[in-house]
Amino acid sequence: MERYEETQKVGILGILGNLFLLIIKAMVGFVSHSQSMIADTFNSASDIFASLMTTIGNKIANVPEDEDHNFGHGKAEYLFSLFISLSMMGLSLKLLWDSFSSILEKNVVTFSVPLLVVCILTILVKLGLYLYTRKIYKKHHNILVESNMCDHRNDCVITTFTLGSILLSYYGIYWVDGIIGFLISAWIFYTGTQIFIESYHVLMDASLTKEKKELLQKLVLQNKKIKKIDDIYSVPVGYHYIVVLTIYVDGKMSTEDSHEIADQLEEKIIRKMDAIQKAIIHVNPI
Repeated sequence: MERYEETQKVGILGILGNLFLLIIKAMVGFVSHSQSMIADTFNSASDIFASLMTTIGNKIANVPEDEDHNFGHGKAEYLFSLFISLSMMGLSLKLLWDSFSSILEKNVVTFSVPLLVVCILTILVKLGLYLYTRKIYKKHHNILVESNMCDHRNDCVITTFTLGSILLSYYGIYWVDGIIGFLISAWIFYTGTQIFIESYHVLMDASLTKEKKELLQKLVLQNKKIKKIDDIYSVPVGYHYIVVLTIYVDGKMSTEDSHEIADQLEEKIIRKMDAIQKAIIHVNPI
């Protein structure tokens, strides 16, 4: 419940913060004809969509298991993060073209104090949102929170460069504005692809990482009555995994004793490994 509530708060704060920034960026960007600020405005629109997807995806992911979804709805986190990544990549392609056109047409940005104020406000708001979402991400490792965290962090860096291009325009160096808009677009596309890849792997049932498998094996073999471990299979259900494995015990051991070992081991795996939601263990004699 705490994970759900704190993720919802991340989404709502993201919507409110980015809506505020979108309004002031749009007003100042279009008036001053700053391509980098206009790119930043569309980026804020993308961030609102990301935060909205976070609240919706998180709500669905926390619906408990039912007859049609025996292991819950956890994969909704990754499905909605996939939507976020696709929207980011689509938006970045448009902004790449707009920035490229700005460079070719030698569009001139008009220096103004409001541009500086918007940049400073954006950096402060985004830095606050980034620090908060990073705290929640480290606590819960939610990919929806991670995508919001990346957005906020990237925006801090991007807007700093935007601020630099505005200051340079004061000295008559205008071509930097289009370049910065281009770089902003490229950064959005890169971030989108990283989120897409992570989401895709989970939705395509990627198995436990090599490190987690090794940790699982060590945990199982701590019980000296288990002679061998084999056939480790895993499937993600949201941010958790279901693992199925086979252990081998002394063939002279009674069925009751061998099953007791398996039951205790299943409980131990779930208790010791946060990434695993359910463990299913088959017992074979050796």
